[in-house]
Amino acid sequence: MLSVKHLIDTTSLTADDITQILDTARSFSEVNKRAIKKVPALRGRTIVNLFLEPSTRTKSSFELAEKRLSADSLSMGGATSSVVKGESLADTIETIDAMNVDMFICRAKLAGTPQKITEHTDAIVINAGDGKHQHPTQAMLDLYTIRENFGHLDGLKVAIVGDLSHSRVCGSLVPALKTMGADVTLVGPPTFQVDDPDYYGVPQTADFDAVIPEMDVVYMLRVQLERMEGAAIPSRREYNRLWGLDMARVNKMKPEAIICHPGPMNRGMEINADVADCARSRILDQVNAGVLTRMAEMYLLLGGESNGVSA
Repeated sequence: MLSVKHLIDTTSLTADDITQILDTARSFSEVNKRAIKKVPALRGRTIVNLFLEPSTRTKSSFELAEKRLSADSLSMGGATSSVVKGESLADTIETIDAMNVDMFICRAKLAGTPQKITEHTDAIVINAGDGKHQHPTQAMLDLYTIRENFGHLDGLKVAIVGDLSHSRVCGSLVPALKTMGADVTLVGPPTFQVDDPDYYGVPQTADFDAVIPEMDVVYMLRVQLERMEGAAIPSRREYNRLWGLDMARVNKMKPEAIICHPGPMNRGMEINADVADCARSRILDQVNAGVLTRMAEMYLLLGGESNGVSA
């Protein structure tokens, strides 16, 4: 079992917690290759997907993971949530909680929303992304993808490149990589850099070309245009020239180095189309890993081992 009741952030996870999630996810990889992709591990458990912010990859990944674990799930949010009618989030959670659900998966625009939910329910809560704060399940699928490629995480050099200040992916992935012994460097334009790099305890630079030859993993962040206030960059073309990943930069990478991206991609901005689809890219592997790691997280948090993984 994990050392935490809820999965709200990666800073609360120990190296043993992360290893357990990744190892359990690997055990589910065989299930996802079967003709019938289902096990009874969470049969009879009820999971509520409360997505108060638009999502495609994360929402569909959780829904598939729930189905493959045989859980009963309910998806709500946006226009289907009473929050839009003026009901408080606390009242919404307490109303659903009265139906004896086991878990909430929460995606929200406001940072801290998943933590707030834990104050109004005894059910387990997983943070599926909250504002600019954290996205711990994304970090786990990223670690899984990287570990499957190299066989380990300790000692790897990882550059996280791009829109650092708006990215909840960065907020989750940096501490998780550090916990697992990787060396992290943040790269981005000055207007996108982290205000207090000492918060992460990792170096930060604007010089992408100086960093890229040393890296084992180049992790490109999506430029989050929807979260910006004002013109933080001169133009898409200028951003691509200075901080975008094109084939000229790919050719400077180590022969065994890989490329990751959390999606959705702004092709031609932070990553060029030919790079996104090249042999070094692990972007589709990350999508597949999302189902596996989310199965593992729900399984471990809900104590599903009593039902058996391989049944």
